Amino acid sequence: MEENQSAEVVEQQPKKEKKKKQKKYDICIKANKKGRHINVLMNILRVIVIPVVWIMLPFKFYGKRKAPDGAAIYIANHYRVYDPVYPACTTWEGIHYLAKKSILHHPIYGMFCRGLRIIGVNRDGADVRAMMDSLKCLKNGEKIAIFPEGTRNKTEQEMLEFKGGAAMMAIKAKAPIIPIVIYKKPRFFRMTHIIAGEPFELSEYYGVKMTEETIAEADGKLYQKILDIKAEHKRFLEEKKAKKNKKKA
Repeated sequence: MEENQSAEVVEQQPKKEKKKKQKKYDICIKANKKGRHINVLMNILRVIVIPVVWIMLPFKFYGKRKAPDGAAIYIANHYRVYDPVYPACTTWEGIHYLAKKSILHHPIYGMFCRGLRIIGVNRDGADVRAMMDSLKCLKNGEKIAIFPEGTRNKTEQEMLEFKGGAAMMAIKAKAPIIPIVIYKKPRFFRMTHIIAGEPFELSEYYGVKMTEETIAEADGKLYQKILDIKAEHKRFLEEKKAKKNKKKA
């Protein structure tokens, strides 16, 4: 009799595990009637948080600020915890930010982050699950935001070395990349310049066998793209200053 009962318990356990798996929320956001992927919680935060951040850390956009609807990968350099605000200013669609996995398991912030559909990343190495979730969202026509440096730049360097992943994701999904460049480290109550670069694709790698060298090369192009936009904006500001000084003279 006892043997039969224990056998029943063993049979029931897999069923319970299956139910748990079914309860796991879908990372993707369903499209509305207009085909746009709207995250209501994120839009509420846009209305509340963006004005507050702008008062403390005022910023001005240069370039084409409005991002087209549909799949895209934002890449941006990273200085402060408030930096996710800048991609959020370019669209009313939901954005899946990639962030360290531990915040999803935080007792307070975890549920909140899951509501924002944040994709958790394991910083110790290549994260297959994060890549799969990101590709799933992109193929669903949604947006992803990555800070390839992996952490905030607290050094005097122009930019930290990029972690791998962003280029591979863009190539696999054949998705456009939107660079969001923070010109200099944001400082309280001082204007920060944010440059929204033109969307581009790494189409030269589509259909190409991706080796470690090829992936490193593609990531290097993303790194250089940010540096080039910074350099171009610097020239723009210098020319603007020169014209202003010329008028005064």
